[in-house]
Amino acid sequence: MISKEVAILNSVGLHARPATYFIQKANNYKSALWVECGDRKANAKSLLGILSLGITKGTRITIVADGVDEADAIEGLSNLILTGFSD
Repeated sequence: MISKEVAILNSVGLHARPATYFIQKANNYKSALWVECGDRKANAKSLLGILSLGITKGTRITIVADGVDEADAIEGLSNLILTGFSD
């Protein structure tokens, strides 16, 4: 299991369209994936779960991966966030 903390920098946070891009990317990986925001945690492959976290611009989240492609998953999802969801 590995994790990485990243800051959400796009203007709308992890809401609606960016969240959809995020879960679509997450579903490309076999590993179990979670997003942690404060003391809350959600399945990174669930749109409802991600939206329920209410992640806004400037929020720091932790992406957690556990599985055969965990390193690739962390890198891919982190890059998606850092590029403003243009990946």
